[in-house]
Amino acid sequence: MSHPAFEIQRRVEFYETDMAGIVHFSNFFRFMEACEHAFMRSLDHELHGMLDGLETGWPRVHATCDYQSPARFGDLLTVRLHIDEIRNRSVRYRFEILRDETPVAGGSLAVAHVAITPDGIRAVPLPAPLREKLLSFTPTADPPPPTQ
Repeated sequence: MSHPAFEIQRRVEFYETDMAGIVHFSNFFRFMEACEHAFMRSLDHELHGMLDGLETGWPRVHATCDYQSPARFGDLLTVRLHIDEIRNRSVRYRFEILRDETPVAGGSLAVAHVAITPDGIRAVPLPAPLREKLLSFTPTADPPPPTQ
């Protein structure tokens, strides 16, 4: 598997569990989002801000999560973020959520970069400095084989 672009660790809180003492499924989406927010802050970019005089944001356009092993109150989880795709106006992330090295869940988020205009919300290109930073986390193509 590819090297993660970013990771966080967090302990499962009691309020995040259900009556069986297992993390409620909806909280895994919060864990992924918290990792994404920390990643963007590490790049000096806020998820909600201003660009060229317009309010911008990153709504989710697709989200998935597959559950592999229960997580319980007090567990220390590692949430790893991978960048799967960078497009002109969106980014697709993949996440691994682990307890020690045991897979607990895996998921993905596709997020669009949008501006809130007087005419409504519309997708806009990623800011160039952010795009460059994001690209630095993607694997480069293998060099061509030497010619003979």
